[in-house]
Amino acid sequence: MSVRSAICLALLLPLSLPALTLPAFAGPAAGPACYAPAALAARPGEEIVRPRAGGPVTLPDVATPTLPPVPAALRGSIRRVDLPAGEKLVALTFDLCEASAEISGYDGALVDYLRAENVAATFFAGGKWLMSHAERGDQLTADHTFEMGNHTWSHANLTVRTGEAMRRQVDDADVALALRRTEVTAKGCMLPGAPAQGTGRATGGAALFRFPYGSCSAESLNYVNDTGHLAIQWDVDSGDPAFIGAKGMADDMLRAIRPGSIVLMHANGRGKHTAEALKILIPALRAKGYRFATVSQLLAAGRPVIADTCYSLKPGDTRIYDDAARTGKRILPAQ
Repeated sequence: MSVRSAICLALLLPLSLPALTLPAFAGPAAGPACYAPAALAARPGEEIVRPRAGGPVTLPDVATPTLPPVPAALRGSIRRVDLPAGEKLVALTFDLCEASAEISGYDGALVDYLRAENVAATFFAGGKWLMSHAERGDQLTADHTFEMGNHTWSHANLTVRTGEAMRRQVDDADVALALRRTEVTAKGCMLPGAPAQGTGRATGGAALFRFPYGSCSAESLNYVNDTGHLAIQWDVDSGDPAFIGAKGMADDMLRAIRPGSIVLMHANGRGKHTAEALKILIPALRAKGYRFATVSQLLAAGRPVIADTCYSLKPGDTRIYDDAARTGKRILPAQ
């Protein structure tokens, strides 16, 4: 089956999922109650990406949930969600990538604005990012307006990375996510009985995963699904690593977003003007009648549209990243 046919035919049978509930917008939200507002607030310079020195990061021995393989109807690359007529939901997602040779940033201004506007969002965090930004990772994990997903250990290209090296990228990030949940629980920040984020009823018990560069091989896509992760892609790319400018970026996203869209942005200092663009985008979407959902909430509200391979906006468009990974070329140099 061709990719185009797979997308057209993958309007799946309705999932047996609970009714969608979203928090109503009620003005400024303080974020997770176990953190003081001053601890949550953005810090100057925290968004800057810096070179990394030192040896490998050591992971503690933390148990991770053993999840069943993703069922056949949800295997593949989830692009967006088809919603019932009249339902206007959108999922804003933010990648927290960190490559091996760097310490990437944290866009606190972006997160501050999401909290102030009570906007649900999903963060796809690299395991290495979660270890080098432990406090921020804990805060995001403890915030029940947000959910966390796996974005590999060190933003490796899983079209090029194969075998055990590929599997470690997935598994080690799961360990880092489990460590953040363990620490948040020990601090008393998790709601009693709350499921691990991204592994609740709304995803059928599956975790969430995003492929770096939007690129995967059949081997890596199968492994991700076999280990109980839904592969979450996007149908709207903000282009925020480029210097588009806040208004241009917001205008482009407004033109592309439709009900059920999954929007790609960055919160690791790689996004340029992303926080400023959100201050245009979010009020404009609300004026159009949109509500904001996590990816899990969006999946619960409709039927995912699934492709049998990975890409950014059209099949084959990640080849530039695959070729760069094979030759060791950097597409996005350090700031």
